[in-house]
Amino acid sequence: MTASGSKITDISIVKDGSDDGHSFQINSQAVPILQSESLSAQSAQIDGVSGATYTSAAYVQSLQSALDKLGIQ
Repeated sequence: MTASGSKITDISIVKDGSDDGHSFQINSQAVPILQSESLSAQSAQIDGVSGATYTSAAYVQSLQSALDKLGIQ
């Protein structure tokens, strides 16, 4: 994640955990939606993606951890 002050400017995925084809397919559709929602919301308080419950939960948890480390609420 990249931030300027308290504004989130970019979110990148280091490892998406897609070790199998099914997970890859889900993540390739869900992650861009989650990134877009996060940038719009400027927080980890976003809706999950239907059909990608585990991906959504992991994404939100990871994003919140990054925000906490940067001191961004």
